[in-house]
Amino acid sequence: MFDRIPTLAARGLTGVVLGGLAARSTYRLITRGPGRSEAWRRTNFRGRTVTLKEGPALASGVCAASALAPGVSPRVRAASIVAAAGAAGFGAYDDLAGSDRAKGLRGHLGALRRGEVTTGAVKMAGIGATGIVAAALLRRGPLDTLMDGALIAAGANLINLFDLRPGRAVKFALLTAAPALVTPAAPLVGPVLGASAALLPDELAERSMLGDAGANALGAALGVAAVAQASRPVRAALLGGVVGLTLASEVTSFSRVIERVPALRRLDRWGRNAPEVTGGRGT
Repeated sequence: MFDRIPTLAARGLTGVVLGGLAARSTYRLITRGPGRSEAWRRTNFRGRTVTLKEGPALASGVCAASALAPGVSPRVRAASIVAAAGAAGFGAYDDLAGSDRAKGLRGHLGALRRGEVTTGAVKMAGIGATGIVAAALLRRGPLDTLMDGALIAAGANLINLFDLRPGRAVKFALLTAAPALVTPAAPLVGPVLGASAALLPDELAERSMLGDAGANALGAALGVAAVAQASRPVRAALLGGVVGLTLASEVTSFSRVIERVPALRRLDRWGRNAPEVTGGRGT
């Protein structure tokens, strides 16, 4: 294993470069072109107008780099692209057509019990379906396919839960996934980290935000990187951890927890344009 680290790291860094170049090029193209639609503009937690086009740019960068990254089998390559593209597509649908009437897992399930199908519920079902399709491409048994699909979908949702402040979701992804650059998952992790890091400066400057399209694609792609190489016990443990964090988010605010821990608060605010006033809008 240790003698493979240089090769794995080289493949991962190649993916980082490819992902960064692809995402940055796409972002420049879609934000500077003639189609600057109001539909892609949002107001962030501080009241500043930002573009949601970071999300499609990140997803495009991940898909393009995954298609070109070295050391990845065709089926695993396809699984990564399907998961990222599917999550981005359903996330963009929720970004553009959704409302704030129902939030979180509890909110969307409550709406379903009342007979109301929210865009968030459609998104969750769609990402779950594309997660299963991506997992099926890995050609494992039915149990593994269900578990892997669940981890891909749950990963997409978890990253989205962190996307409440500029850079928070990307920082979380970078910190948790960077160690995988010296593991067999490196060729899949590299494109995700490269695309995320390349777009982070604009997000920290509050010119853009991931939105559901970007956050869901980021989490789904990392989910595929995990399920493609990890053993069943490790995948089961990861799924348990992700589900646990998701359920925790229903009873506590990640933003409040971060604000109460000085080290987390400093990391969360690092790189942003201006100091944040505790108690501002959004949780």
